[in-house]
Amino acid sequence: MPDRISRRQFLKHTQAAILGLSTFSAASLGRNSQASGQWKPSAAPEKLIANLESRIPQLMEDAGVPGAAVAAVRDGEIFWSRGFGVKNEDTGEPVGADTVFAAASLSKPVFAYAVLKMCERGELNLDTPLTRYTDKPYIYDRRIEKITARMVLSHTTGFPNWSGDAPVWIDFTPGTRFSYSSEGFLYLQTVVERLTGEPLNDYMTRNVFAPLGMNSSSYVWKQAYQFSAANGHDREGYPDPLSKPKEANSAGSLRTTAADYAKFLLAMTEPASRDPFRLSEESLNNMLRENVKISQSLGWGLGWGLERTGSGDFFWHWGDGTIFKSFTLASRKLKTGIVILTNSQNGLQIGEDIVGMAVGGKHPAFSFSMIQY
Repeated sequence: MPDRISRRQFLKHTQAAILGLSTFSAASLGRNSQASGQWKPSAAPEKLIANLESRIPQLMEDAGVPGAAVAAVRDGEIFWSRGFGVKNEDTGEPVGADTVFAAASLSKPVFAYAVLKMCERGELNLDTPLTRYTDKPYIYDRRIEKITARMVLSHTTGFPNWSGDAPVWIDFTPGTRFSYSSEGFLYLQTVVERLTGEPLNDYMTRNVFAPLGMNSSSYVWKQAYQFSAANGHDREGYPDPLSKPKEANSAGSLRTTAADYAKFLLAMTEPASRDPFRLSEESLNNMLRENVKISQSLGWGLGWGLERTGSGDFFWHWGDGTIFKSFTLASRKLKTGIVILTNSQNGLQIGEDIVGMAVGGKHPAFSFSMIQY
């Protein structure tokens, strides 16, 4: 992500850590994807868990990552979740099961989920210009009248990623091509807050976090984080405290745990019928349908990056808060997924190996041009 973000200090976040161990059902562990797209039993569950728990610390040491938290989903359940390393290199305090990280752009899919539910309830339309829901234009460029929620969630608004201290602008005709933009999410956030009549974090807590049991998650600082949050670390391993956002930022201020985010992945893989909070089959299909093509194997849905592999289709996202980096990937069809949260500027360097061990296969998401290792 660009450095020019001072107007919206969302980027000063996230720190991860680990060592607290919470193991969920391991009955479904021990499967791997094959080129045919079929998943067949391979290593015994105990052997696979042992492999992850022995290899991850070594990967972290090699990459200079002080702390990380990982949670894995298989067969529609969280089968394994564990913390590794330390919250802070100076204090040596271990990462626990309740350690909170800054998730950076992993914030976006969670917000997108709430937006799709608003659409499901008829409170918002994906293809209605957002100016129809506002009192005055967000900016004084007539092209703003073209921007819809679909364009925001698929990154085709024409907005820059971040505008820094300057008023946001439009670089190209909205809807004509892909260009990753956090600014678009901030625009949509203003619409959601106007329609709901409440601050975003209050709305997200009632409509997403509480219903899904994500009790450690928030877009704003919680007092409880004082003792559970990790510190971020730069390339050389020097720690810096997790920032404390007072206002929600839909594009990047989410603080969460690996297990909490894995609960969100479960919601993404399981549709619900006539549920007041969870998305229906139609809405999930809409969210994970390609809206814009990026390359032969990559595209973007609504809030999620999409990839096509020999083992099937996956949805994914990465997070980069400079000194906190994260990655998540899952398959709705295979009901498998992984969440990786780290408290290091080097954190994404361990992502591909962990995904390979836990999920299997090769994943073109790691070649996405914006990911900075």
